[in-house]
Amino acid sequence: MATPATEKSPAAAKSRAPLQSLAYKSVLTTYRIFAIVVLYAVLAGVLCYAFVMGFYAVNHSWAAPVILSASDEKSLDFMQKLVVSKQTIEDLRVDILRQQTTLAEMNKHRASLLALDPELQTAITRERAHDQLTGPQLAALDVQKQADNGKTQALLVQIHQLEARINSDLAAGLITKGDAASQLAALNQSEDAYTDSRIADVLLTDSILDKTTVGTKSLDALEKQAELRSEIAQLDVTLSVAEKQLQEDNRQVNQLRDAISTAKQSPYYLNASGDQRLYFAFVPYDNQADARVGAPIYDCYLNMALCRKVGSVKQIFLGEEVISHPIFKTQVRGLMILMELSHPESAKSQTVFLGRKPLLF
Repeated sequence: MATPATEKSPAAAKSRAPLQSLAYKSVLTTYRIFAIVVLYAVLAGVLCYAFVMGFYAVNHSWAAPVILSASDEKSLDFMQKLVVSKQTIEDLRVDILRQQTTLAEMNKHRASLLALDPELQTAITRERAHDQLTGPQLAALDVQKQADNGKTQALLVQIHQLEARINSDLAAGLITKGDAASQLAALNQSEDAYTDSRIADVLLTDSILDKTTVGTKSLDALEKQAELRSEIAQLDVTLSVAEKQLQEDNRQVNQLRDAISTAKQSPYYLNASGDQRLYFAFVPYDNQADARVGAPIYDCYLNMALCRKVGSVKQIFLGEEVISHPIFKTQVRGLMILMELSHPESAKSQTVFLGRKPLLF
């Protein structure tokens, strides 16, 4: 015989069945809705990502703001090279001043030597002409002097005989000692005059030799002339080398000044030397056509929509820069621009746009 509990079980089971079916259908519906939402969200995300990729692939007006600091490695390296270049210019200027002073002194010395050379040549020519003129005259006088000395020598024989006669008269007492001394003194003067005449003849012979031959005196003058011309030649070589070195130093100074002038147009120099905060942006070469001085700059939400004008392009730097693409994360080559921003917070944006809004809003 069935109990009451047994009789109620099928009825309770029948009443719970619709509830379980409803709960199952609710869970299944919720799961399907969630799956569809997730699927569409993923699809929307993929489409948005593809749209962003495609947008930046075809857009040629974007630029990436870059925040430079004076303590950056590139800025420090740039300023170090700039300081070294300036110091090199100062060293070269000191060397140029020293070389200019040295060149001036060498030119003065060379001018004095050049002025001395013709004077020395004139003196040598004058002495040679004088020697050619007086040499034959002295030779003729020497012949005459020798003839006179021959005559005087013949007279000395008579003088010696006269001296012997005076001594004989003095011994015989025919003359006094005073007379004898006076006469002997006169005879000695004649002998001294003959000796002096022979000495003069020898000296005259030496003078003739100097006048008619190339002696040591002439060789000394020629040696001095050769030394003078050699010194002038050495000065010419030294001056030529010094002038070339001076030209090279001036060329290096001009090159360094040009390099510094170019470097001063670098964003790193302006950033390190300026007192005001400067805002820079990187522009790829593909977008260079929109980078013009005075071109407006737009900052957009979501990096492409709802844009507003935040400033303009102030200066363009031609030096090449390489950065990572803000979207694709690949290496991109381009150049830097200086931005004049009315909204400085836009310098922190991932991208800005030059010349126009990327979309219609």
